[in-house]
Amino acid sequence: MSTQVKVPVLGESITEATLGQWLKKPGEAVAIDEPIASLETDKVAVEVPSPVAGIMGAYAVEEGATVNVGAVIGSIDAGTAVAAAPVAAPAPSAAAAAVAPAVTTTAAPAAEAENSDLPLSPAVRRLVLELGIDPSKIKGTGKDGRLTKEDVVAAAKGAPAPSADATVTAAPTTQATGARQEERVKMTRLRQTIAKRLKSAQDTAALLTTFNDVDMSAVMEARATYKDLFEKKHGVRLGFMGFFTKAVALAARDVPSVNAKIEGDEIVYHNYLDVSVAVSAPNGLVVPVVRNADAMSFAQIEKAIGDFGAKAKAGTLTMDDMSGGTFTISNGGVFGSLMSTPIINPPQSAVLGLHRIEDRAVVRDGQVVVRPMMYVALSYDHRLIDGREAVTFLKIVKEAIEDPTRLLIDL
Repeated sequence: MSTQVKVPVLGESITEATLGQWLKKPGEAVAIDEPIASLETDKVAVEVPSPVAGIMGAYAVEEGATVNVGAVIGSIDAGTAVAAAPVAAPAPSAAAAAVAPAVTTTAAPAAEAENSDLPLSPAVRRLVLELGIDPSKIKGTGKDGRLTKEDVVAAAKGAPAPSADATVTAAPTTQATGARQEERVKMTRLRQTIAKRLKSAQDTAALLTTFNDVDMSAVMEARATYKDLFEKKHGVRLGFMGFFTKAVALAARDVPSVNAKIEGDEIVYHNYLDVSVAVSAPNGLVVPVVRNADAMSFAQIEKAIGDFGAKAKAGTLTMDDMSGGTFTISNGGVFGSLMSTPIINPPQSAVLGLHRIEDRAVVRDGQVVVRPMMYVALSYDHRLIDGREAVTFLKIVKEAIEDPTRLLIDL
C-alpha cells in the first residue's frame, strides 16, 4: 500500500515551486513528519514532511522540476526499516583499490559534494560547494545526523591547508594547460524573484535617493551604558535597529506618505508600521516583517529582529514571516558599505539604508572634532513622495538618533 506525497499549501498567492532536492532516496526508511524533499518558492525554501511512516517510494518528479500546489511528487510505501536496508555492494577488486587513492586525490571538492549521498538541505548544499568541503567527512549535528550550516563552516575553518607536495604537483599542470574553468548554476526561484522585483521597481517607480549623515555619539553612549543591564533583563542585545525603527515610526507620523503605497490610481495610507528588515540568507536577501513596530518596545523589536536573523541563517523563515511590510530598513553597514542607493521593495514606496559607522572630522560649536558618523539614505517613489517630504522624513530620523530623548517624548 502506497501513500501519495503532495506539494503542501505554500502560502497566499504562491501556486507553484521548484523541487530543489530530494532528501530521501527510494528504499530508505522514513518516519512520519520527517523531511523527504525541499521545495524552493519565490520567497523561502520549505521542506515537505512525510505524511506517514514507511519506505520512500519512487519519485514522481525530478529535482529542478516545477510543481504546483497539490501535485503528487512521490509516494511512501508501507514497510519497515529492514526492508529498506540497501544491498551491500561487492568489495572492490585489488586493481580498483589501487586506482582509488589517485581518484580521491584528484577529485574536485565540488564534484564530491555534488555526488554525495548525504541528505543536504539546499542552503547547506550551496555552502558546501562554495567552500569546497567534502560533506562525507563532516559529522552532522542536525536532526538524524544531517549537516547544518554551522557544521560546514566549522569544518571549513578547521580544514588543513594543502600540503607542499600537493602544491608543487598541481602547479605545473595549471601552468602547462592554462585551464580556465567556468561553472553554470541555475538561479534559484528566490534569486529569480529578487531580480524580477528589483528590476520591476526600477522600471515602474520614479526612484530617487536623498542622503544625510547622522552623529551616532548619543546612541553609542546609551548602548555602552545600558547594554549589559538590557541584555540581563531582556535576554537580547541592544542594537542599533531598535533606535532606527523607533525613529522611523516617529518620522512616519509626520510624513505618512513614506509609509503608504500606490494601488491603481489611489494612495493607501497605513495607520500602522510593519517594518521589513532586510537580512542576508544563504539564497539571497530576504525581508521578514516586524509587525506593528510602532507599538513595540526596544526589547520586542530587538528580539524579533534577532529571531529573524537566526531563522534566515537556518533557512527556516516561513511565508508568514515574509508577507506584508509597509516600509523597509536595510543595513549594508554590517558588510562595510559606506554609502548606497537602496531599491524599494514593491509595493512599498520607501526604504531606509543604513551604512557603516566611522570616525570623521566635523564642526561642532565652531570647533573641529571627531565624531562617529553614519551616512543614511532614503530611496523613495517620487510618484507618491515629494522631495520636501523625503528630506523632512530623513531629517526627523537624524534628529531622533542624535537626541534619543525625542523617542521618549514623541517629539
